[in-house]
Amino acid sequence: MRIIPAIDIIEGKCVRLTKGQYDTKKVYNENPLEVAKLFEDHGIQHLHLVDLDGAKSKHIVNYKILESIASKTDLKIDFGGGLKSDEDLKIAFESGAQQITGGSIAVKEPSVFESWLKHYGKDKIILGADFNNEKIALSGWQESSDLKVLPFIRDYFEKGVNYVICTDISKDGMLEGPATELYESILKQNPNLNLIASGGVSSIEDLRELQSTGCEGAILGKAIYEHRIDLKDLSVFMGL
Repeated sequence: MRIIPAIDIIEGKCVRLTKGQYDTKKVYNENPLEVAKLFEDHGIQHLHLVDLDGAKSKHIVNYKILESIASKTDLKIDFGGGLKSDEDLKIAFESGAQQITGGSIAVKEPSVFESWLKHYGKDKIILGADFNNEKIALSGWQESSDLKVLPFIRDYFEKGVNYVICTDISKDGMLEGPATELYESILKQNPNLNLIASGGVSSIEDLRELQSTGCEGAILGKAIYEHRIDLKDLSVFMGL
């Protein structure tokens, strides 16, 4: 299972939110590149970079930070937040993203999202399935929908999606453990899906639990920033 630390960006700084609420913002470092390099120094190979300004503005904003991290580290970056147009995607990939994540666009403009899948290929485009009470949420979690998470993922899996980041908003930033049962249900329905779990990871034990479900990757953020998981322990978990 891939270990994928998250760096969330607001105004160029590395922050974390609780349950996606912008008024809970806590700044952990004013230099995201410094954080990315620290991850790389501990053997991390992948990074989940989220443009929270972009999610709010509904277009890419912090691509210069993406460009800086991509050009100054060897991290494989998946980038999300506010990607709504072909131009946004072009900028993200030209700035060094290996993959991009689309969530709201997959709900509101499925034809656009599907065109990205066809144009860039299923290994470059990740479906973002952010949910609360098993219903899909949109626009940086500022909007809710009536779409249920399991059929939503199933529908896109049948359309060719290969990677899904599934985030339980109710657990995000809470350090209370991930939505393991739901992930098991998703993988039971879609056994060949590359499912990336996100939200609630608070310990190495949580990572072992997710690994046992068959998740392809796990995203973690606050647990690292709040020193609940030590980067040295992560290195051991990854067998380094």
